Amino acid sequence: MATERLVVVGGDAAGMSAASQARRLRKPGELAITAFERGHFTSYSACGIPYWVGGDVDGPDALIARTAEEHRARDIDLRMRTEVTELDLDRGRVRTRELDNGGRESWTGFDKLVLATGARPRRPGLPGIDAPGVHGVQTLDDGQALLDTLDASSGRRAVVVGAGYIGVEMAEALIRRGYEVTVLEQSTQPMSTLDPDMGALVHEAMCGMGIETVCGTTVTGVLTDPEGRARAVTTEDGDYPADVVVLGLGVRPETTLAATAGLPLGESGGLLTDLAMRVRGQDHIWAGGDCVEVLDLISGRTRHIALGTHANKHGQVIGANVGGGYATFPGVVGTAVSKVCDLEIARTGLLEREVLAAGLRFVTATVEATNRAGYYPGARPMHVKMLAERRTGRLLGVQIVGREGAGKRVDIAAVALTAGMTVERMTALDLGYAPPFSPVWDPVLVAARKAAGAVRAAGA
Repeated sequence: MATERLVVVGGDAAGMSAASQARRLRKPGELAITAFERGHFTSYSACGIPYWVGGDVDGPDALIARTAEEHRARDIDLRMRTEVTELDLDRGRVRTRELDNGGRESWTGFDKLVLATGARPRRPGLPGIDAPGVHGVQTLDDGQALLDTLDASSGRRAVVVGAGYIGVEMAEALIRRGYEVTVLEQSTQPMSTLDPDMGALVHEAMCGMGIETVCGTTVTGVLTDPEGRARAVTTEDGDYPADVVVLGLGVRPETTLAATAGLPLGESGGLLTDLAMRVRGQDHIWAGGDCVEVLDLISGRTRHIALGTHANKHGQVIGANVGGGYATFPGVVGTAVSKVCDLEIARTGLLEREVLAAGLRFVTATVEATNRAGYYPGARPMHVKMLAERRTGRLLGVQIVGREGAGKRVDIAAVALTAGMTVERMTALDLGYAPPFSPVWDPVLVAARKAAGAVRAAGA
């Protein structure tokens, strides 16, 4: 029997999970696996970069789950610092260029192909945006470059452009390193992954932590010093001095290769796949991780969500299917959690604007409760916002902002969303209770009670 050839493009979570799972299911003589990674690291946690920069964890070794040598010991031919520059789907081969070997190019044939090309940071085409001292934060190489700038800088002023997940996490990291931090955000409130009323809570807390947070402002460029290094960020409202600039503007799918090869892309530019993570219209090409769009189980539409949790699951599904088994990835409900200093921020399901875009009618309920029994030491405020379908009472989304114990409560709502529960049914959930952990009525259940009442009132 001829040996099948599997080529994996991308050596991080989705790609190497797929390769490892396929190797477990297929014997070495049955499947030859070649993987290409253009960076210096493989199988690492990009989500941990802000905590490495902030000094919470050692890095980069602490963020690497499996080294290139460990993959090779499992009979995966992993070629680092090798970039795939072309997909020749008609002839079943990829063109590669070795980045550290004089740019030598070659072709590698495949019978099955996995695309796990990840995402790239959004970097607007503004004057000075590529100057030394301006950093994106997507890979371990990016993290090391930022740390090199911080170590070499004699100044202590940092400007973070964008107040999404990466922006607020990097603001905390820089505060921990003793920098004066200014966050610039184009939207009316930080964390546009929340509704504006919940984002306002984050804004208030960030300012209270000493992070200057300027919302509703548009960045127009980066000013440089005589040596060409960043010295300030310019906006329509004025200039903000900076010894280092961090871009936290989110990411977009890295699908340049796929687009050039004519593979199908969604509205966000991510690859479209079926439930088995096979690229639509292809019988021997799979894709997973930050380069794909996935089904939103609430709205029924595809969306781009760049998270390591999804990427690892995609890889497991792809590896099972490539390896001769069968698995599917049914979709997501959009769960995410983050923090800035001691403030925990979480959401799952749809925001108000997303519910409207899906054409659904809805009610909302917002409650303020405490993370523990009110009389127990350390009880702190927590805000929970819940969205429910107006006619049916089906849960549509939850947002939570609070201190210790707030963020992971979103998992209750994530399970309820996946199960298609109504807010009325949620009120009967048998959640754990003890004064150090929760009031008698958990804040999520209090919000569900209020939302159920809103549904009943709307139907009256």
